[in-house]
Amino acid sequence: MAERGARGVSRSGVMTPARLCGVAVLVVLGLAAAAFTSVAGGLDLHRLLAAETGDITRVLIQDSWLPRLVVALVAGAGLALAGVLMQQTLRNPLAAPTTLGVAAGAQFALLIATLFAPVLLVYGRGLIAFAGGAVSIVLVFALAWRRGLAPNVLVLAGLVVNLYFGAASLAFILFNQEKLHGLMVWGAGSLSQNNWADVLYLVPRLVVTAIGAGILVRSLALLDLDELNARNLGVSLPWLRLASLGLAVFITASVVAAVGLIGFIGLAAPAIVRLAGARTLMQRLCWAPLFGALLLAMTDLALQCLTGANATLIPTGATTAALGAPLLLWLIPRLSAARSAPRPRVSVPIARHRHPERMIGLLLAGVAVMTIIALLAGQGADGWAAPFTLPWAETGAWRLPRVLAAGVAGVLLALAGTIIQRVSGNPMASPEVLGVSAGTGLGLLTLTWFVAAPGVWAMLGAGLAGSLGALALLIVINARAQFEPEQLLLTGISIMFAFDALQRIVLAGNDPRTQAALAWISGSTYHVTLATAVAVAVVGVAAVALAWPLSRWLDILPLGAPTARAVGIHITVSRLALLGLVAVLTAAATLIVGPLSFVGLLAPHLARLAGLARARAQMGGAMAIGALLMIAADWVGREVLFPMEIPAGLVATLIGGSYFMYRLRRI
Repeated sequence: MAERGARGVSRSGVMTPARLCGVAVLVVLGLAAAAFTSVAGGLDLHRLLAAETGDITRVLIQDSWLPRLVVALVAGAGLALAGVLMQQTLRNPLAAPTTLGVAAGAQFALLIATLFAPVLLVYGRGLIAFAGGAVSIVLVFALAWRRGLAPNVLVLAGLVVNLYFGAASLAFILFNQEKLHGLMVWGAGSLSQNNWADVLYLVPRLVVTAIGAGILVRSLALLDLDELNARNLGVSLPWLRLASLGLAVFITASVVAAVGLIGFIGLAAPAIVRLAGARTLMQRLCWAPLFGALLLAMTDLALQCLTGANATLIPTGATTAALGAPLLLWLIPRLSAARSAPRPRVSVPIARHRHPERMIGLLLAGVAVMTIIALLAGQGADGWAAPFTLPWAETGAWRLPRVLAAGVAGVLLALAGTIIQRVSGNPMASPEVLGVSAGTGLGLLTLTWFVAAPGVWAMLGAGLAGSLGALALLIVINARAQFEPEQLLLTGISIMFAFDALQRIVLAGNDPRTQAALAWISGSTYHVTLATAVAVAVVGVAAVALAWPLSRWLDILPLGAPTARAVGIHITVSRLALLGLVAVLTAAATLIVGPLSFVGLLAPHLARLAGLARARAQMGGAMAIGALLMIAADWVGREVLFPMEIPAGLVATLIGGSYFMYRLRRI
């Protein structure tokens, strides 16, 4: 079979890598002809070549359209080659520059250099991007090392690092919007060109990477054997992996330095050519870069044909990421062959608090103290003002709605996190990590983009529709795997990636609605009104009233389906009811603090560590902790860089993301 595949004939007789690339070439030629006609304005090639050197149409074709096409081909080939090297080195079909966080790390390093050390850019963007990508992959390896770099855990670590760098980038963008608007467009993966400089920059680096891969190909092919056999054949695994991953990081950083973040080409191209019959490493090294080049060119040309003059406003990189997220969702259930043997989970026993009501009372006292601080303590024009010295009529009208909204959002996310952890039996689950918040964000972003000034209840409805859609997707993809924890997390973070791609498209557009979208995505409570805070509080009270009687389900479901059935609980009905409640809670909270805060992960964990083990005790403690965290995050964000503000959701994300990475090392 492998021999037939090598000759270009697949087992099914339908598609081979050669035929696949042939079809892609025809599509690219057709799209290129259409895009060329649009740019050339009806001039044929002969008349265009005969035009004067200064003719504007000739300049557009020669110095913009053609370089853009060549850059798309070269960047696509480079990312696909990096994907093949990573997948072969790590023996992981989901390894890629984006899924391992390399591209995001390179982009973040360039952003930091642009803001704080622009002189470093004189020495070359590639070196800075390489350093950022190297730091990212080292961090990913550190997070996944305890699990032996198992495929699911490695990719999960990469996706988390990716999202964390994205949140950190968003924090800097908030304070430098005018300065970094061009960087936002570039960072989303803009292939727009005005000369051949990027082509001349990328081509030599692609050639060097290809030569390096050719030198390593025989040793890399031995990784298809187990490690012991590879060592017996004289392969130095540490040096081989270092060299191979170094090449992958080098070409990825070069592409990011030239055109920004291009999503999922490094994942899609190797996966598709493998499915088309490229079984051996040599076949994948030959066909994947070719198909990756054609795939990125195809996407960019299609974008040009669909958007015409607005093609420069919609970044190709974010568009490919939006298209790649569904591919990742499709690949996740097919990881079973690559998944490492499950090892038993060691549950660390936690002492149960003898008097949980006292602990909850102590936490509520902390919430009260933090609320008083947030309402009364703050800075004014003359610096810190003592409590009660500023007139309440002036400060209360601004502080009360946002403190109330932040506290209620923390309560809702904490309750949703407690429920979803108990229903799934997964201590790493939360509305944010499972993509429920991202689904809510997709619904809300869609509504606010097409409806001018939507009301609170319309936004709640759109958010609820998005969260229910995300939950349905989670159930469909993971039901066959019986909601295996790592696969569930991977699915959720893939949904988050789809939202992140849409977010980058929105932020790259020079649209008046971008400012409002940016404020909401980052979790700013600045524009929250008392009416919105009260509406969300009403939803919160109703949700708590519904969740409290269901505590028996939450106590029994973690014990397993057989036990739950034995005591008369209908598994499907109970799970659907509880997950529906999670959707409502998440939709309401996301209205206030945006789609990513990690409070839904952090609060239930801290409540459990405090000895609140029973469902009602954990719910009560988690809600108090959630309120405390969000009120504190809002106050810290308001005061730490006064008069500028860091949104509460972003502060909570940076804290919660750090905790998530800490927990990831222990799963």
